[in-house]
Amino acid sequence: MPRDPRPAKSLRVLLLPPDPALAVLLGLQPDIEVVPSPVQRPQVALVDSVAAVEALAAEDPECRALVLTGRARPGLPEAALAAGAAGVVLRDGPVEDLAAALRAASTGETVIDPVLDV
Repeated sequence: MPRDPRPAKSLRVLLLPPDPALAVLLGLQPDIEVVPSPVQRPQVALVDSVAAVEALAAEDPECRALVLTGRARPGLPEAALAAGAAGVVLRDGPVEDLAAALRAASTGETVIDPVLDV
């Protein structure tokens, strides 16, 4: 029987909305498991808006949310943090940086991409 190379304690990540290409890239990280729904109790979610942070917090207050954005927008980091997000990260950076941000958020750190620094 083939063995799963992932550690026993994978970081469960939810993508809202789903992004199959990003799911594949993150799934290549040995300690990250992309889950298809909140039912799998993700530790961190990548969301596309401040409203999604609020909705996720209402559904699963234990899940940390990172807002994934394609560009710097004035006021986004402040609004995201005020809504309860663990931070804001850029979509177009290296997947390794995104994985590091997910790991940091899962431990309670606030993560703001340096390009977006408040």
